Amino acid sequence: MLVIDRFEGEWAVVEYNKTTFNIPKALLPAEAKEGDVLKVTIEIDKQATEKNNKKISGLIDDVFE
Repeated sequence: MLVIDRFEGEWAVVEYNKTTFNIPKALLPAEAKEGDVLKVTIEIDKQATEKNNKKISGLIDDVFE
């Protein structure tokens, strides 16, 4: 369970399994407040990953040609 512990400037201090960490306040809904429980979904964007990998490969090719 992710819980907003407090806000410090532009950061939200979030607690997860007795560990705290900061996330940018801008990533949270505007109505988020201390004590709110966050539901988070993380997924891999395979198309963006492939595009990024091609870009990096092109840069590497340019350097070593």
